[in-house]
Amino acid sequence: MTTESAAPVAQKVPSREELVERANSLRAQLWEAAPEVDRERRLKTANFEAIRDAGLIQLFVPKRLGGFDAGMRTFLEVTIALGRGCASSAWVTGVLNTGNWWAASYSEQAQDEVWTTNPFATTAGVLAPTSEVEVVEGGVKLNGKWGYASGSNHCDWASVCYPSVVPGRRDLNLALVPMKDLTVEDTWFIAGMRGTGSNTLVARDVFVPEHRLRSATGLFNGDHVHTGPNVSHRVSLAGLASLSLAGAQLGQAQAALDYVIEKAPKRSITTTTYSSQSESVGFQIDVAEASAMIDAAVKSTQDAADQLDDYAAKGEHPPEVVRTGLRVGMARAMRQTFHAVDLLMTAHGSSAFAEVNPLQRIWRDAGVASRHAAFNMRVSQELAGKSLLDQNPSSVSFLV
Repeated sequence: MTTESAAPVAQKVPSREELVERANSLRAQLWEAAPEVDRERRLKTANFEAIRDAGLIQLFVPKRLGGFDAGMRTFLEVTIALGRGCASSAWVTGVLNTGNWWAASYSEQAQDEVWTTNPFATTAGVLAPTSEVEVVEGGVKLNGKWGYASGSNHCDWASVCYPSVVPGRRDLNLALVPMKDLTVEDTWFIAGMRGTGSNTLVARDVFVPEHRLRSATGLFNGDHVHTGPNVSHRVSLAGLASLSLAGAQLGQAQAALDYVIEKAPKRSITTTTYSSQSESVGFQIDVAEASAMIDAAVKSTQDAADQLDDYAAKGEHPPEVVRTGLRVGMARAMRQTFHAVDLLMTAHGSSAFAEVNPLQRIWRDAGVASRHAAFNMRVSQELAGKSLLDQNPSSVSFLV
């Protein structure tokens, strides 16, 4: 958890270049700690504090409360840079920034509670409505569990989802809850992305006042895009949700490519006359192919970020066909990214699977991350296809 500090004061908003440079400056520190992060299943406190103190989790905090109102392209480039050091660190940074974006969508009273005394406060978020809700005087009472709560080890607040209180309606709602009112079950035992702390949040008879409640359905429908002084808060929630997880994967794929290229001159190819992998045409082709796949995935995701920024700047919600198309594009980019890492594992050789080799950790992380629900290719394609054929993609998924 972060510690409380004085009320936020006005500050100069750093440029994209400065924020990305801050992220790049942490790469070596994150890379060195990544094996421990994987082993201990949580970020090192010192590394999380370095990310936080660099302002890299204030990207979407409202300007009036000390935040930066950063764009989606900035968000992406920051998480890519962090991902080149440690995918779990980049993932948590992406998720907590998104959680703060959600927190900024609540009432000003709620925003003030989050950030007035602690401008570095962080918010986790879970969209699955896995809870029961009871309407009580002045708010609601929540009981339930929310799994896969990435960043649960490092957040001060959580934005959790609950179903409609009106029988028969499919509306989703959000409640902003301080972590002191929740418990965390240590459930994140998985092959990859182990440091993300994607544990389970538990609420038992937790009261949430009305000013810390809002409609999630309204956010997905774009009810927020025409209002407010912060351009970043007009962006499509569906686009933000996918983009927030992409940078970590792209960055770690770039790190894998760098590692394989760095080691190639001093590695032979067993059972051949090649004393250096670099001399092998087959190896050269594999490296070139992996590099092209990563470059294409980065470019595709950058284009998606720019498109989201353009719509937000105009105060427009992207049309449904655009939103579903962006989701397919990002799912395809993440699939390409994993295939590139897998190809690099083969090119490097079987020692890539040694526990001391960072490639096996990147391969495990990429394998898990690329299978996140936001990047489910078949679901994404179905949503896009329904939109193109004038059917209702929301009948399949709310992430539209």
